[in-house]
Amino acid sequence: MDDEQKKDETTEDQGQDAGAAGPVSDSDPPAEPENSPSSPPTADAAEEQPSEEAAEEPVVEEQTEEAPPEPEDEKPKAEAPKSEKKKDVIPGADLEPILVEPDKPELSAEEKARLEAEEEEKARREAELAAAEEDTAAASRAPAKIEKGARFLATGKRKSAIARVTLLPGKGEITINNRSIEEFFPRPLHQTMAKQPLAVSGYEGNVDVRVRVHGGGISGQAGAVRHGIARALTEIDSELRGDLKRRGFLTRDARVKERRKAGLKKARKRPQFSKR
Repeated sequence: MDDEQKKDETTEDQGQDAGAAGPVSDSDPPAEPENSPSSPPTADAAEEQPSEEAAEEPVVEEQTEEAPPEPEDEKPKAEAPKSEKKKDVIPGADLEPILVEPDKPELSAEEKARLEAEEEEKARREAELAAAEEDTAAASRAPAKIEKGARFLATGKRKSAIARVTLLPGKGEITINNRSIEEFFPRPLHQTMAKQPLAVSGYEGNVDVRVRVHGGGISGQAGAVRHGIARALTEIDSELRGDLKRRGFLTRDARVKERRKAGLKKARKRPQFSKR
């Protein structure tokens, strides 16, 4: 019974407290929690904030210390604006001037081909002569003595050119068709070709050479003069024959243009056949 009376008393006390507080209306604002952001920080919170900031400050200082300062040399230099450069620099100022040659008459295809063929032939012959000069050496023995007034005649041929050569005791003058060798053969290639037998045998500067040549072209005439001089030297000294023969100075180049045949355009070219 005592327990039941106590329960009734507690329920009555709770009802009185609720009536004193009054009903809660919707317009009343909700009660703010103690730890809301609008409420001022407590003394404990104020003491905790400086400690957190103090803990964060060393981290910032460490980051700034890790980045080393850039050296002055490696710092990018301020570049001038492009517009100023374009105004200051004249276009094409760094280019080298080109010399303009006067206009020359254009060569036809045939003339160009002829000039190219001549250059190739010249280079080939010069290479052959250079190789021959390296191989050839002056005779080890002294040249034979030639009696005063003696003459040695010989005939040289190459292709369709014929040269009649006369050797005389003298100082090495060479006359071709009453002209000097430099005037008759303006190219050094042909001059060297004609003098080869004299240089090999050691008679260059010891005999005078007089030549009459006709037929063929310039190159053929130079070969004919060389052939005639080599033959005349064998008349002076027969022991030179082996040396001259080995170098090919006594071999006649008998190539001649083949004659035209009847019914043909040239030596072997036939007219075009037409069935209708």
